Amino acid sequence: MPFQLPPVTRYLLIANVAVFLLQQLAPQALAYFALWPLDSGLFGVWQIVTNAFMHGSVPHLLFNMLALYMFGGPIERLFGGRPFAVYYFVCLIVASVLQLLVLRYFLHDAVTPTVGASGAIFGLLLAFGMMYPQEKVYLMFLPIPMPAWLFVTGYALVELVSGVTGWMPGVAHFAHLGGMLGGWVLIQYWRGRLPLKPRRRLMR
Repeated sequence: MPFQLPPVTRYLLIANVAVFLLQQLAPQALAYFALWPLDSGLFGVWQIVTNAFMHGSVPHLLFNMLALYMFGGPIERLFGGRPFAVYYFVCLIVASVLQLLVLRYFLHDAVTPTVGASGAIFGLLLAFGMMYPQEKVYLMFLPIPMPAWLFVTGYALVELVSGVTGWMPGVAHFAHLGGMLGGWVLIQYWRGRLPLKPRRRLMR
């Protein structure tokens, strides 16, 4: 139940739903708060964060919020509220930055904005796979259990192949990968496995 979720996950769910409802009242907000490519003439630095609270459709919102509901709670309980919030926002920022760079230097797309919490959600998915590698996960349309590490690895490979080949166009595959990259680097930092000394340690 939603009231059983830890606070940061609950507030993120509320914020995403509230922003989507506001979008329906003010569709012009897309021009200001979606993530526009660097060469579009519409880019603003705040969009690196704000785009992750906007969604393009009801199914888009529901899919992301279901994933936040499923994976956010366990990760927040493990990390703690403040580190979880830091982790979530690091993932969404790295996701946005990588998406901008790919659009600018590889896809040369200056007209398509990006919206959605998927970058941060993929970061949570990666954290779940790293923290609970043997936990069984089920694909939504294929009820076959698999260990979380395999599910996450397979999903990452699908996103990489899709992004490189152009399969499943209209999906921000590199934003998804960016969220996973940001999450992996931060977890490695917290584990003390990077040259910089962490302020906190994550022992798992």
